[in-house]
Amino acid sequence: MSNRHLARTIAMQSLYEWDFHGKEDNALGRITEKNLVNLAPGLADQDFARNLAAGVEKNRAEIDKTIEGYAPEWPLEQITVVDRNVLRIGIYELTLDTAIPPKVAINEAIELAKSFGGGASGKFVNGVLGSIYKDMAAQNHPKVANDAPRKVEQKDVKE
Repeated sequence: MSNRHLARTIAMQSLYEWDFHGKEDNALGRITEKNLVNLAPGLADQDFARNLAAGVEKNRAEIDKTIEGYAPEWPLEQITVVDRNVLRIGIYELTLDTAIPPKVAINEAIELAKSFGGGASGKFVNGVLGSIYKDMAAQNHPKVANDAPRKVEQKDVKE
């Protein structure tokens, strides 16, 4: 497991615990630190896990509105705690974290959903994030502008 994938796993587990226990103010940082010590003591990129969890917490209202907009048939509280927090991570990385390429954000969220969610979690997360990505592309969002395949010019082809 890569360092970044493990860091995302720690962030997801921390968000899960925080959400499960009522999203208590100032508790997520403590939960994340506990999980880093207990579950990934040798993780080289601990700051990535901390920053990811904190970024989701800081932007949760906006992220949750996005979930509600792209999964209107699923009220937020009816989405499983795992799927809800995997979506929060995926949406944060896809739309707000400029350092993470969109396709990496989507793929990592799908992998988390498959590992920790139910049988349909991967497809559900893929559907929601895929729809967001398509809308971002249609709106020429700067984050996806560089993600599109480059058109090959004739002069680029060597004979």
